[in-house]
Amino acid sequence: MPRERKDTRRQPQPAPARKPEASQGGKRATIARALSKLGYCSRTQAEELVIAGRVSLAGRIVRDLQTWVDLSDAAIAVDGKPVIAEQRVYLMLNKPRGLVTTRHDPEGRPTVFDCLKDLDHSHLSPVGRLDKASEGLLLFTNDTEFAQSLLDPETHVPKTYHVQIDRIATDEMLQALTAGIRHDGEFLHAESVTKLREGDRNSWLEIVLDEGRNRQIRRMLEALDIATLRLLRVSIGNLPLGDLEKGAVRALTDKEVEGLRSLVAAKTAK
Repeated sequence: MPRERKDTRRQPQPAPARKPEASQGGKRATIARALSKLGYCSRTQAEELVIAGRVSLAGRIVRDLQTWVDLSDAAIAVDGKPVIAEQRVYLMLNKPRGLVTTRHDPEGRPTVFDCLKDLDHSHLSPVGRLDKASEGLLLFTNDTEFAQSLLDPETHVPKTYHVQIDRIATDEMLQALTAGIRHDGEFLHAESVTKLREGDRNSWLEIVLDEGRNRQIRRMLEALDIATLRLLRVSIGNLPLGDLEKGAVRALTDKEVEGLRSLVAAKTAK
């Protein structure tokens, strides 16, 4: 009986499956990310909504966080109400001293949203914070992914501050701030520190941070027994505060928004 010959020819392999995002030119996303991209809420909040069974896709409740949707035609609803993409809003405020960065303050103190009272700010959130005694550039947006990209510690978007201190700055002081200081168990440092000017008893410094710890500059100066007299944020990345008046609000231009996006992309690629 003739021996059966084994076919040693290489069999064609199936093509690798393409990721859903690539197949739709970046228009597909998981259900939680889709809600975030549509400006409904943050991705973390969206995940909680999905797990709670409050999100539906084409009328069907979705509980699987790995469910993919097409952003161009997905019928997403939360609690039965359709989710419609909001128009993106990007604002800057020159925050005055004495306002807290929150929507509602339990102590009844004035908040940064008092400066937005003439605008529909129901879906706007501040990008990061400035404490009550601090002033300067504060961003607001309903674009949660844009906000998160600026706040993500991995991107290291620089933020520049002008700070008045209660003494004449020395080279040793500037070196200590850039070398780093341990305060309450955290290691804090400035990316750069430059002396701007000085008077008889005080100095103005320019301090650049590439991380955003709570009250970071004040805590670093406190560790050196230095009092902060004024603290003003003058830029975020490549976006300057400019000559915006105290308490005034304006919309960012398309060029400014794209400039920040490009900066984040460049930082992320490193």
